[in-house]
Amino acid sequence: MSFTELKGNILACDDCTEKFGFTPVPIVHGNERSKIIQISQAPSNNVHLTKKPFNDPSGAKLKYKWYQITDDVFYNEDHFYITALSHCFPGKNAKGGDNPPPLACARKWLRKELEAVNNELFVIIGSKAAKFLFPNESFDGLVFKNNTLNDKPAIVLPHPSPLNRKWFKDHPLFEEKRLPEIREIVRKVLWEISG
Repeated sequence: MSFTELKGNILACDDCTEKFGFTPVPIVHGNERSKIIQISQAPSNNVHLTKKPFNDPSGAKLKYKWYQITDDVFYNEDHFYITALSHCFPGKNAKGGDNPPPLACARKWLRKELEAVNNELFVIIGSKAAKFLFPNESFDGLVFKNNTLNDKPAIVLPHPSPLNRKWFKDHPLFEEKRLPEIREIVRKVLWEISG
């Protein structure tokens, strides 16, 4: 299957219609030459409505504070291939939080995506994505070291959600020490692209 066919099939997927109780909106952004594959948990409701990945408070923190890049850089398909365990917003639970991403989506599509894109770096966002890709390693350990996925460099980030305050409070060294290292790794890949 070609990359174009794969992306088209993902964007046309409606496997979870019955499970969600609404029409899923698959979100995937990038091309087969994207230098960074970014894998998160699932799109938010705002992303579901706008069809633009990381177009929400988590995205603002990720793009502007953590990466310190503009939307033009982030949404350039030669820079980032943006995907997730669940390509669609999974709906809300009774308490008002987002439902967990259905892993059937990741099992059906994610490995194929990782093989189809000729990337240089993986960025994995959040504990659920990290656990799926690195099932035998601790999340905190993954965040604070450089990793390898499919024989390529991989970094793991905590979720930038405003609801994730406790993790940041418990791990002050992330923003003090690790985040500048991660930013440098990401920017180095982007700098090599632009020249």
